[in-house]
Amino acid sequence: MEEFKLVRNGFVELNDLMKLTGMCESGGMAKTMIIEGRVVVDGKIELRRRRKIRAGQIVRFEGREVRVV
Repeated sequence: MEEFKLVRNGFVELNDLMKLTGMCESGGMAKTMIIEGRVVVDGKIELRRRRKIRAGQIVRFEGREVRVV
């Protein structure tokens, strides 16, 4: 499992997290994957692309897992 360290604000938006961690090549691709229901946050399908992801949460996409710390 990979880790993503929050730098400021106490959260990162889901589509930004996917772009920053390399899960998706672009924000547009991340948006599409989220809308299609292919992204899981804490074990549940997430359809909100701008969902605030906070420390302790786990995002899964196509076999990759990222824990936000």
